[in-house]
Amino acid sequence: MKTKLLAALVLAMTFPAWSADPKPAGQPATQNGQPAPATEEQMIADFKADMFAKRADVMAKALTLTPEQASKFWPLFESYLKEQEPIVNAQIAATRHYAEHYQTLTDDEAVAYVTSLLERDRKIDDLRLKWLKKFQAVVPVKTAARTIHLDRRLSNLTQMQLSSQIPLVK
Repeated sequence: MKTKLLAALVLAMTFPAWSADPKPAGQPATQNGQPAPATEEQMIADFKADMFAKRADVMAKALTLTPEQASKFWPLFESYLKEQEPIVNAQIAATRHYAEHYQTLTDDEAVAYVTSLLERDRKIDDLRLKWLKKFQAVVPVKTAARTIHLDRRLSNLTQMQLSSQIPLVK
C-alpha cells in the first residue's frame, strides 16, 4: 500500500500535459537497455524539480513581460518558488507518513494528516498574498494578479489530481 500511495503521489502531482516531455538523455540503463528503476527519493526529487520548472514555463507563456519587467520579475519568481518548496516538502512528508501508516492509522495520525493539508493551504495562501505585493512592485498590477491567479490554478489542479489518488481516511 505504501508504494502505491507514494507512486500515486508522484504521478498525481504531475500534470498530464507535462508527461509528454521526453526522458533526459544519459539516464543509467540496465543490462537490457531499459532505464534503471528510480528510488522513491529520486522520483520525488525529479517530480519537484520538474514541477517547479514546468510552472515557470507555463508562467513564461502566460505572461507578457517587457525585457525590463522580465529582468526584475524572473529572479523574484524564482525566489517565490524556492519559498514554496518547504511547503511542498511538508506535504510530501505528511503524505508519505500517511501512506506508511494507512492500514494502522490512529485517530491522532488521521487528524494530523488532515491538519497538515489545511496548514499547507493556509501557508500557500499566505505566501501568495505576500508575493502578490512583491510582484506588483516590478510588473503591472494586473500582471502580478495574473501571476498569482495562474499559480493558484496550477496548484489547484495538482492538488485535485493528488487528492483523487490518495484514499480517504478510513
